[in-house]
Amino acid sequence: MNIRSRNNITVAGRVDGPVLLLAHGFGCDQNMWRLVLPVLAENYRVVLFDYVGSGRSAPAAWDEERYSSLEGYALDVLEVCEELDLRDVTFVGHSVSAMVGVLAAAQAPSRFSRLVMVAPSPRYIDEEGYRGGFSAEDIDELLESLESNYLGWSAAMAPVIMGNADRPELGQELTTSFCATDPDMARVFARTTFLSDSRADLKTLSVPTLVLECRQDVIAPREVGAYVHAAIPGSRLVTLEATGHCPQLSAPEATAAAITDFVGTTG
Repeated sequence: MNIRSRNNITVAGRVDGPVLLLAHGFGCDQNMWRLVLPVLAENYRVVLFDYVGSGRSAPAAWDEERYSSLEGYALDVLEVCEELDLRDVTFVGHSVSAMVGVLAAAQAPSRFSRLVMVAPSPRYIDEEGYRGGFSAEDIDELLESLESNYLGWSAAMAPVIMGNADRPELGQELTTSFCATDPDMARVFARTTFLSDSRADLKTLSVPTLVLECRQDVIAPREVGAYVHAAIPGSRLVTLEATGHCPQLSAPEATAAAITDFVGTTG
């Protein structure tokens, strides 16, 4: 299958600009980047895509075995890079996609020059000496609720994930995005996301890395940002004056500015 249509690839911005590859998180699609896109497109060649099983990707390409591990999503990233012959790429990954970027960079280090992690979490479940934000029982309950009533779960959880209760339109947008995802595919992606443990992979990173966290985030608390920063040699940690798990929507100007400051604007 053609990769461009399979992953609904779109390209915007400067043809000769440095390449930014923007990757969405669970339950989302490339539309989640639309508020930062106009700013980034002024200086960069911006590549967006939907993982198979999300957004306007090709449903026929979905395979449960492949997408039951983060490596399957990293393969999507690498195949997008190969299709467009992308080099010297800055990979910008939101939420679980930050860890997908770590895996992709480990598999094809020659393609990636930088990594930007937006609200990352290498492990969501707490254990002794590590706070991920959830107990094992929390995650079991979350997955059970999602699997038994995905639409109900989406309506209840999306506003919590988004935060910003004083801006309910943001929570509604995330609810709509979740509800537009095929429930069977979403269940697989959810288990892959919330049961993952990528902590050991962080030490493999050898490219300059920016860790972007929010001041308040129920999905990736600040202890997680501090852990990721400490685990990646030479990384930069920036705390945005933002709440919720999706700063590209709740604080797009600050998010775009942090990315631009880190990457620079010269090709």
